[in-house]
Amino acid sequence: MKKRILYTIIVASVALAALPAQEHTPPTAAQRVADRVARLTTLLTLNAAQQAEATTIFTAEQNALAGVMTSMRTARTALKAAVQKNDQAAIATQAAQIGSLVTQEVQAQATAEAAFYAILDTTQQAKFNELHAPGFGGGPGGFGGRGRGPGGPGPH
Repeated sequence: MKKRILYTIIVASVALAALPAQEHTPPTAAQRVADRVARLTTLLTLNAAQQAEATTIFTAEQNALAGVMTSMRTARTALKAAVQKNDQAAIATQAAQIGSLVTQEVQAQATAEAAFYAILDTTQQAKFNELHAPGFGGGPGGFGGRGRGPGGPGPH
């Protein structure tokens, strides 16, 4: 009996090891934009022209955020190294750099949100404001920033 159980465990282990590892491929910027526009279309009943404008707006946002996120990774790596060396000057420099990059991130998101809001009619703006209320991903970036609300995961 023990041999049979052991044999079953070994066979199962070998079979699992032989399976290819399933890697999650993150969505591309274009896919994130398309998903976001689709969600906003459902929520706000965007017409075709608004969908096209929203796609342009959110694509520009993604392009701006891509550079910021690359710089953010670099700054965080440098900050980690500075912490490990107890280099106070480098810690201060990298902390200031990260603060500046967060400002750029928030600015890019708010600029895109403002441009999107401007293309909505008054009924859509009212619905947008209702959906942006606290508890529904409200606040800056509520529709697309940092994984809150219907905008989905942000660049982090």
